[in-house]
Amino acid sequence: MTEDQNINLIFAIGALILVASALFSRRIGMGEIVRSVLGWVAIFAIFIVIFSYQRELAGVWHRVTGELTGANDQVVSGSTLRIRQSADGHYWADAEVNGMPVRFLIDSGATTTALSLSTAQAADVEINEGGFPTYLNTANGTVEAQRGRISSLKVGPMIAKDLSIVVSEAFGDSNVIGMNFLSEMKSWRVEGQEMVLEPPDRAIQE
Repeated sequence: MTEDQNINLIFAIGALILVASALFSRRIGMGEIVRSVLGWVAIFAIFIVIFSYQRELAGVWHRVTGELTGANDQVVSGSTLRIRQSADGHYWADAEVNGMPVRFLIDSGATTTALSLSTAQAADVEINEGGFPTYLNTANGTVEAQRGRISSLKVGPMIAKDLSIVVSEAFGDSNVIGMNFLSEMKSWRVEGQEMVLEPPDRAIQE
C-alpha cells in the first residue's frame, strides 16, 4: 500500500469513527446504526478507489467516451500515427511489448523508455539483473533501476526491435516511451491537441 493510500485509509477510519459517534449519540436502534455505518463504509471505499486510481479511471473514461463518440485515442493514417491528447493533458499510446498489449505515457522529457517491473516480467522482457543498477532522477526522487531490452515494441505502424529500456519496481504501474524511441522517428510533433508520429524508413534498433 502506497503512502497516499495509507493517508486515505487513516482519513476514512477517522471519518467513520466520527460518523459512528454521532449515530450512537442519537440513541437510535442498533439495526439502523449498522445500516448507516455500512452505507458510509461503502461511500468512503468508493472515494478511496476514485482518489487512488484517478489517472487510470480518467484514462478508461476517455477511452470509453472515445468509443461511444467514434473518436479514438490513436488513429493510423497511412504510415502516420496520430494520438489525441488525453483528458489529463498527456499523450497515451496503446502499444505491444513482445506481443503483449501495454499502455504507455509518451514523455519527451524521459531519456530512455521505461517499464514497470510487473509489465517487464509479464511481457518476458530481458532484464540485466546481474549488472550494476542505474539511478534515475524522477518527480518522486531518485530511483534505482535495471537495464533491459525489449525484443519488439509495436506502436501503431512502428516496430522497434531490440530497444534498450530501464526497469524498476519503483515505477509502480507506469510505463513510459522516452526519447530513445522518439528520436528514431522520421519526425514527431504536436499539432493542436494531437501528437503526430511518422515512422522511419527502417525498424528502430539499438
